[in-house]
Amino acid sequence: MPLPLAILFDLDDTLIRAYAQPEDAWTRLLHVFAAPLDAHDTAAIERVRMAVMDEARAFWSDRAAAAKWRLDIPGARRLSVRRGLARLGYHDEALADRIADAFTELRRAEYRLYPDALATVDTLRQRGVKLALVTNGAAEFQRAKIERFDLGHRFDHIQIEGEFGMGKPELDVYRHALERLGCAACDAWMVGDNYEWEVEAPQKLGLCGIWYDPFEAGIPAHATAQPTRVIRRLGELLE
Repeated sequence: MPLPLAILFDLDDTLIRAYAQPEDAWTRLLHVFAAPLDAHDTAAIERVRMAVMDEARAFWSDRAAAAKWRLDIPGARRLSVRRGLARLGYHDEALADRIADAFTELRRAEYRLYPDALATVDTLRQRGVKLALVTNGAAEFQRAKIERFDLGHRFDHIQIEGEFGMGKPELDVYRHALERLGCAACDAWMVGDNYEWEVEAPQKLGLCGIWYDPFEAGIPAHATAQPTRVIRRLGELLE
């Protein structure tokens, strides 16, 4: 598959491992709070983890709420943890907020670039591919990641939901990025880990949707489109 004129990259869990596989992170964190939660064995910790994660999934499944709260992930996490703990009979919102904030800090501390992220982006630039970074989220948090991992100078265009005023999967997000790159949709790829945002939505405009699936989750059962290509490593884009 020859390289396109332009590639739009997602940021979180595409270039940076940020939020993927939260089960392990929650389990580790909840052990720290075992005493105030009165959860002193593996089964008790697991009940709390499942309640918190179930509430988080329900929270983010509301598209209108998600569009609002993507700009305040720590605040959204506080709400979902409060609801998860309340399901189990904990009504201490201060404790819930301490747990949510500790999880936010844990994840932030553990952000990592995927091993081949910089090498892949740099090689694409050397080969003349125009690059855009298109990410949802608040400007403050996303800019901090971009600076922390030295990504800014590697892209011809950086588009952040909190600065642009809308986020994926709104079609105008992709249209604007393509316009800034001076590229038609048929000559561009969108690469990322979110099936709706990086495959289904951009393909409606004629982009190739390249799905990044490093943990081999497989195409979602609810998928309404097939990806142009599935990759397990970013370096596969160069092959």
